[in-house]
Amino acid sequence: ADVSEEVKGPSRKIALDEQGAWSKAALGFARSQGVEPEAFYFKELGGVEYIYANKSSIGTVTFDVLPEGLTSLITSMSFPKNMRWGSHELKFVRPIKWLLTLFGETVIPIEITDVQSGTITRGHRFLGGETSVTSPSYYVERLREQQVVVNAAEREQLILDQIHALAAEKNWKIDVKADLLEEVVFLVEYPNVLFGTFDEAFLKIPQEVLITSMREHQRYFPVLDEQGKLLPFFVTVRNGDRTSIEQVAKGNEKVLRARLSDARFFYAEDQKTPISDSLQKLAKIVYHEELGMVSDKVGRIQATAAKLATALDLDPQTVDDIARTAEICKFDLVTQMVYEFPELQGVMGEDYARKAGEREAVAVAINEHYQPRFAGDRAPG
Repeated sequence: ADVSEEVKGPSRKIALDEQGAWSKAALGFARSQGVEPEAFYFKELGGVEYIYANKSSIGTVTFDVLPEGLTSLITSMSFPKNMRWGSHELKFVRPIKWLLTLFGETVIPIEITDVQSGTITRGHRFLGGETSVTSPSYYVERLREQQVVVNAAEREQLILDQIHALAAEKNWKIDVKADLLEEVVFLVEYPNVLFGTFDEAFLKIPQEVLITSMREHQRYFPVLDEQGKLLPFFVTVRNGDRTSIEQVAKGNEKVLRARLSDARFFYAEDQKTPISDSLQKLAKIVYHEELGMVSDKVGRIQATAAKLATALDLDPQTVDDIARTAEICKFDLVTQMVYEFPELQGVMGEDYARKAGEREAVAVAINEHYQPRFAGDRAPG
């Protein structure tokens, strides 16, 4: 639409120089608003005079600006990882296969990487096919016919409804973290929830390890009992219908078995390394280029902890526990398990320290010294 508006500039005092000519501030205001200084006029506001100008622009037919605008919008998009294909210079997240661009019922003519826009789009890779969309109002239903649920909120609700139904049927507590749920929502187009199982022997590993492996590697939701103890089941979401769902579950079980076997191997190997050997490796890890190695950081922790323990006049056993905790609190950073899953720092330290014969207070403190890890987390006990 045509636009006509009054815009306010700097005050008279700033807008005029000592000779009464327009100042740099006034001329800059003119340039920014696309008006000539001759169009300025003064008005009083709150007892102070300011320069004003009437800014106007002639409207443009919407359809005329869309081809260039959409092309610029798409080709200027950036992604963490881009790719080029064929002889095209455009870097994009994936090869562009089709362009559906409509203004009402009219195709907006654009072309990117030799792909011309039209009314054709495609649905689910295996369950759907081509479909024609002749108006934006048909888009959602046309894709639904091709096994694609367009609306992300609807996909999320479908997943949650199926998870809740499965939990009620099996009397399970399925641990659904919001960030993982969001990721899964955008990994699938036509969600169907299923579950699988794994060997109970893996439960000998700390459940934090198993849960982290399931979440980070496989995007699975862990299954817990009423006491929060991990059960030998997992829940995942398939991008498709329920055809051969049992085979899909078996395939996921096979992949998870390999992942958990790796975790079990790391867990066993880590325990073969004495804590003293791990501490020596900290001298080879840079903490910060201006602050030295991780071993230097440990030294600072030891010095600070010793001063605090003395100032608090604690009993000898507590002082010894504090000194030992400060000495070994970072040893698990060099373990294979924490290298694979950095978020398990402290968690593995507590477990490994306990198994190495450290006092319980020391083992617990190794984990708790990282708390609070995030907003809302509890403070160390």
